[in-house]
Amino acid sequence: MTEITKSPTRQPSASPLLDQTPMTWLRGEIDRLFEDFGQPARSIFNFGSRGTPVPPMELVDAGNAYRLTAELPGMTDKDVTIELAAGVLSVAGEKSESKDRDEGGCLMSERRYGAFSRQIALPKDADRDSVSASFKNGLLTVTIGKDQKAAAEKRTIAIKD
Repeated sequence: MTEITKSPTRQPSASPLLDQTPMTWLRGEIDRLFEDFGQPARSIFNFGSRGTPVPPMELVDAGNAYRLTAELPGMTDKDVTIELAAGVLSVAGEKSESKDRDEGGCLMSERRYGAFSRQIALPKDADRDSVSASFKNGLLTVTIGKDQKAAAEKRTIAIKD
């Protein structure tokens, strides 16, 4: 026979943070997600306080070159640094925003700061001497040429019985 006992009712604590269980945290996060759904982002730094913002990037083979694109809304070319070392392309950026306004005698001041850094290992046939970059309307495009000599070094290995 199984005996069922009722657990005593818990009194709410003075601090909601001490009272939070994983399930109440999850419910709060889901509620926040639905509250924020459809709301326009104010800047690229609105990814929450739980981690560093990471901009989406895509590396594609464009035939005779590789093309890397990164979405960096709200940033300019002066906010971004691109470096290439040992076959790894590094893209980093830093941006800060500051807004001050006076509404009815009340001074409002908002400050935001954020930085990101991404490293992408380039394919072996990437030509490190043939790299160019452009930045337009928040979209960074890095074009990396292919080294034709490295591509020619490819060979097929026969399988013996």
